[in-house]
This record gives sequence, C-alpha cells and structure tokens, in this order.
Amino acid sequence: MPVLYGINAVMEALKADPARVERVSIQRGLAGPRIQAIIDLARHAGAPLVFEDRAWLDRKAGGGRHQGVICHVSEAATMSAEEILRQASSPGLLLILDGVEDPQNLGATLRSAEVAGVDGVLIPQRRSAGLSASAVKASAGAATHVKVARVSNTNQAIELIKSSGYWVTGLSADAEKPIWEIDFLVSTALVVGSEGSGLHRLVSEKCDFLASIPLRGKVGSYNVSVAAGIALYEVLRQRSRAAGARKEK
Repeated sequence: MPVLYGINAVMEALKADPARVERVSIQRGLAGPRIQAIIDLARHAGAPLVFEDRAWLDRKAGGGRHQGVICHVSEAATMSAEEILRQASSPGLLLILDGVEDPQNLGATLRSAEVAGVDGVLIPQRRSAGLSASAVKASAGAATHVKVARVSNTNQAIELIKSSGYWVTGLSADAEKPIWEIDFLVSTALVVGSEGSGLHRLVSEKCDFLASIPLRGKVGSYNVSVAAGIALYEVLRQRSRAAGARKEK
C-alpha cells in the first residue's frame, strides 16, 4: 500500500481522490490550521484517522520529511495513452517523459504539467521513476490531479499520438531551432529526456521537430523539470496570444 507524506501531498490526496485514501496518520500533539484542515477533510471523506508518535511516522516515511502527516492510499490510477487522447482538449497538449529517473524531478515536472493544464503525461514503464511517495510529495500534490499513462514503448506511443493529429516536439540542447520558433497552435506533444543523456536516439528520430531552450550562462543545460516548465509555458504563451487576437477581431 503506497504511502504519501507531507502536508500538501496528503491534503491534495484528500481533496482530489478521497476514495483512494485508506488511512491518515498524524503526529500525536501536532496542531495548527493546516493540520486541522487535514483532520476535517479525512473525517468528511470517512477515512480512518489515527494519531501516532513521531518515530512511527519517521519509519513509515522512510526518512522523508513528512511534516507530521502521512496517509496510506490505494494504488494510483493511471490511464492508457488511448484514454488520454480521447479526453484531450482541442488543440491538445501532452507531455512525454523519456526516461526521467529521479523521483524529485518527476514530481516537479508533474507539478509544471498540472499548472500548465496539460491533457496528460506519458511515462515509460521501464527506466523511469514511478509515482512513488517522494515523487508525489515533490509534485506538491499535483500528481493527484494530472492524468498519467504508463506506456510500455515510448516510440510506439509517439506513433499513436502522431496518428491522432499531434505534432511532436522534442527538447534537445543541440537543436538549432529555438523553442519559440515552433508553432504550438496545433495539437502538440512535448518530449523531454532524461537528466543526464537527454532524448534517446530513436525517440529523437520519431519527433517531428527538435527545439532548444537557448542558454546564456555557463551551465550546460536546464534541470528537466525547469525545461519542461519553460516549454509548456511557451505553448500557453502562443495560444493565449492567438486567443487574444481572435477576440480583438
């Protein structure tokens, strides 16, 4: 049974999908407005609520910073790529993660995806971080809202997405074309690579376009979650500008 820990992660789980919360545990003697809010949400959801010693929570969180709150949840529900495509908006916006292995980076990337309003995130089943407690905590609760698909083959998933009318853009530090020269007014899937090696060669070859985020400093690349956030908001910038122009006509 997965364990989520931290005030934000537990609170968002109780708000987004209370049916999955099987037990909420709070450090004995802990108080405050946000703790009380969690208690109220748990009682409203009918989730069992227990109070435990700090040492017990430390063990359950595996040394993670739990802030005195953890909850046990049923397995996270994921969707298929086909399901995500069926419920996507028009023009759609998808994010594909090509081997992001660090749970903190995965969580931060899911947070960027959720606040940018993506229709879904596709994550490989192998050689990738999963929706662990640390990833969910790093997402600040966003992982309980964003739609996620675990795919067995990233290249096949890209082919499926392209056949559904999407244009696929991969982020690559070596690409000559900067991100703002890509047309994101069409249905778009963004692909970001692993922390160390970037996009896999075959994944890169499957993309319709490769684009870079220009750098001005001495560090060679952005963190994967930051790069994803920048690219997602370039999509939103273009679409918001186009929507504003249509309203003025």
